Amino acid sequence: MESKEPEPSFSSLSLSSTRWWSEDTVAIVTGANKGIGFAMVKRLAELGLTVILTARDTTRGHKAVESLEGLGLHVHFFCLDVSDPASIKTFAAWFGQKFGALDILVNNAAVSFNDINENSVEHAEAVIKTNFYGAKLLIEALLPMFRRSASVSRILNISSRLGSINKVRNPKIKQILQNDKLSEEHIDGVVSMFLENVKSGTWMNQGWPEIWTDYAVSKVALNAYSRLLAKRYEGCGLSVNCFCPGFTQTSMTRGKGTHTADDAAGVGAMLALISPEELPSGKFFVGFNPIINSKL
Repeated sequence: MESKEPEPSFSSLSLSSTRWWSEDTVAIVTGANKGIGFAMVKRLAELGLTVILTARDTTRGHKAVESLEGLGLHVHFFCLDVSDPASIKTFAAWFGQKFGALDILVNNAAVSFNDINENSVEHAEAVIKTNFYGAKLLIEALLPMFRRSASVSRILNISSRLGSINKVRNPKIKQILQNDKLSEEHIDGVVSMFLENVKSGTWMNQGWPEIWTDYAVSKVALNAYSRLLAKRYEGCGLSVNCFCPGFTQTSMTRGKGTHTADDAAGVGAMLALISPEELPSGKFFVGFNPIINSKL
């Protein structure tokens, strides 16, 4: 994300006046047995979409579905571990056979192994593998199935301000990520550099983000990849945006935060359902009142 002046907010958008979807609109939400993912599934189901709830734990996934059924909401479930390429392949095959076409993908699945005030990189590889490569590989597996109709297919990647480019203090890395000719190879190179720094024990003095460093780098990479995809599919019926839900009360924050997962999901659902006429691409959305957006 570029550190530029924010563009006009989307706080005036209203779902009731921009309804374009129906029960035939298909949405996938990853990491959805709890937290923001679960709340996103709930909200999208309440709004009448066909929703697939995914989670890496089958038991927890089924319990999440049962709790929604208790509210009168019917959703579909499939076990998906985005850190496992084989699981992604199995899920994509099942989805293609059962549904065939996809309208909305919400990449929510993510991990962090740090408490609020900690900054260990002990699990850096797992964090990168889940938060960045998991989303990337899932997108690649599902790309052929996006409907790309007049309503425009959408990818909403749940990200973080911790992954803003201005959090990166190494000028060479910044230059790579801000290059107009950014490629997947460039992003992979930056991620590999970070993991090498972790292994060599030099990561603290290489200009990486200072807070939740491994998580932040995973989101730096996700933001960069989202910008690349938005540019690649511009005008092709596919919108790619990122959303930072802010300091939300979830298990990742140990229940701390300024707002609930339902609050965050309400905004996330609104962004996922922006009318085709107003729908941007290549944007980073953050905040609630107002929702500020800037270029990725």
